[in-house]
Amino acid sequence: QVQLVESGGGLVQAGGSLRLSCGASGRTFGGYAMAWFRQAPGKEREFVAAINWSRASTYYADSVKDRFTVSRDNAKNTLYLQMNSLKPEDTAVYYCATRSYAYYSTQESHYNYWGQGTQVTVSS
Repeated sequence: QVQLVESGGGLVQAGGSLRLSCGASGRTFGGYAMAWFRQAPGKEREFVAAINWSRASTYYADSVKDRFTVSRDNAKNTLYLQMNSLKPEDTAVYYCATRSYAYYSTQESHYNYWGQGTQVTVSS
């Protein structure tokens, strides 16, 4: 059973930074793509960023491009999301997810394992 546990969320002022982490257990971490999604109050969950198994390829939603950076440490079984220049509209619960393929997808339905989420609140 794959388990994903996010951490690093919190309250930050607009323009600030946070680094989210997602620890994985239950299977070989390095062979599979991973992604971050988020869900704001009253909205559907949306794609944020993704990374292939090899770390060679990443992809970002337009809304976070040039502000967020996704990375992974396969030796530590950990996925990261560095979030800079945060805006109030980035306020959401952030989820990490993994799928049983080496290459990422932006589709929520393509991911079969999810963490419980971590709250990020950006004040104006």
